[in-house]
Amino acid sequence: MLGLRTTIYKVGDIVKAKDWYSKAFNAIPYFDEPFYVGFNIAGYELGLQPEEHAMGEKAESVVAYWGVEDMDGSYQHFLDIGATENEPPTNVGGELLTATVKDPFGNVIGLIYNPYFKLED
Repeated sequence: MLGLRTTIYKVGDIVKAKDWYSKAFNAIPYFDEPFYVGFNIAGYELGLQPEEHAMGEKAESVVAYWGVEDMDGSYQHFLDIGATENEPPTNVGGELLTATVKDPFGNVIGLIYNPYFKLED
């Protein structure tokens, strides 16, 4: 295994989602088509795909956690641009902090502050 490469969020309106995720992650897409929008977030792929059929409540079976330096500031940033609280910032042991928000399209976005994690070369 080479490690995580891509996290994809299904969205009901890919144009609105592209704008929202650009603000959320302070990034512009490197790939922008009606069937897929791709962002490079610190070397990791964040992808958006249109939902074939709009869903109601989305299941929370898997959560991708995006690393942050400032949990409180990052969490508030997402809330300020229209995300809703899902799980507030919580200490999960030592200095580890996690939180989740829901984007305007019903997807869960995880945030993690983990000073113990180091990328392997």
